[in-house]
Amino acid sequence: MKHAGFIAGIVLAAMAVTASGALAMGPGRQMMSFEELDTDGNGEITRAEMEGHRAARFQEADTDGDGKLSLDEMQAQARQRADVRAQRMMEHLDADKDGFLNPAEMPKHERAGKMFDRADRDGSGGISKAEFEEAQARMKDHRMKRHGNSAKE
Repeated sequence: MKHAGFIAGIVLAAMAVTASGALAMGPGRQMMSFEELDTDGNGEITRAEMEGHRAARFQEADTDGDGKLSLDEMQAQARQRADVRAQRMMEHLDADKDGFLNPAEMPKHERAGKMFDRADRDGSGGISKAEFEEAQARMKDHRMKRHGNSAKE
């Protein structure tokens, strides 16, 4: 059930993001155009228009129309978005268009090497248990500084 809570948090966070015009996302997490958010066409996006967008997203997720989101509804919304994202990733990453991703087609994360190097404090080419624990503590401290006490475990 830990995953259910995590998914619920993701859905709620995604819905909260819609309160910002710069980050407004439509179905499948596409950037919404200014024109889509400026529903009255007056050349400005108002708080009321942003609230209307947020309410529409809520209503879309509230499939039984009871004015509340159940865990099942939030999970269904998260699965729908994950399905769209996975489809787009496949279309983008599947260089040979065979419908599968092989290791060479997987994205390379530039930060992974830098993170490894930061954890390997003594430059030995390996991460000891002490270095690993130190890196975890630094990451936890960083999260706490960025997000306040909500990052505590």
